[in-house]
Amino acid sequence: MTTSEPRTILLTGVNGQVGFELARSLQGLGRVVALGRNELDLSDLDQVRRVVRDLKPTLIVNPAAHTAVDKAESDVDNAMRLNAEVPGVLAEEAKRQGAALIHYSTDYVFDGKKAGAYVEDDVVNPQNVYGRSKLAGEQAIAAVGCSHLIFRTSWVYGARGKNFLLTMLRLGAERDELSVVADQVGAPTWANTIAAVSANVLAQSLAADHADWWQQHSGIFHLTASGSTSWHGFAEAIFAHSSLEKKPVVKPIPASAYPTPAARPSNSRMSNGKLQAHFGLTPPSWDAALQLCLAG
Repeated sequence: MTTSEPRTILLTGVNGQVGFELARSLQGLGRVVALGRNELDLSDLDQVRRVVRDLKPTLIVNPAAHTAVDKAESDVDNAMRLNAEVPGVLAEEAKRQGAALIHYSTDYVFDGKKAGAYVEDDVVNPQNVYGRSKLAGEQAIAAVGCSHLIFRTSWVYGARGKNFLLTMLRLGAERDELSVVADQVGAPTWANTIAAVSANVLAQSLAADHADWWQQHSGIFHLTASGSTSWHGFAEAIFAHSSLEKKPVVKPIPASAYPTPAARPSNSRMSNGKLQAHFGLTPPSWDAALQLCLAG
């Protein structure tokens, strides 16, 4: 009897919110080679190519990105390099050796003017550099035509890194009152949810015929928590479920009262219908996931 070697999964951005969770959720699905910026400098495209060719992965999972939305407005070259050029190079290398690519994108590819939840084939119209760079990454992958899944997500948070949840908990412990934008809506999505859904989808791909499965499913999928709220509603829920002894008053304000370098869409809601139809998966509600995150 012969045994095949375990599949090699190359994971980038292991020190980020989603990468940290993926390094755990992908265990058991193959030999996970998880690389942070010290091991893989994504700004060096030649090094990216060299690492992929040396590892010869079956799957590349790329949550790494330039995610500082406001900073991207003045750091255009770096944002485009990490969010557009790197995905294109990974797609080229994946196609070169018959591997597949899982990549993560954002609600910010939309302008937020739609009344309802966005679906995958709605017209894109990013309003900031970050959104344009992430859209360019999507387009680069599609142009290469490798086997791929692009998961668009939104309002990502977790128990580590820099995110809205941790900022609110810090400010809530310091202040009696906070002002939070109430006229932008979306789905706060726990990094753990993104990683768990990704691992489930990958497990489905491994259980099926590789070539046929990827041919049937390659494309863009929305992957967010179920339901939606405003930043103000998210903040209120954070404090309601937190262990803070003294809860701050959370005052609703319009986005116009809190100007930022990068414009944000007023509507970031995205439908998970395609994800459910293809993979039979329904992410938990944003509030239930938040409670799990805070309980952990």
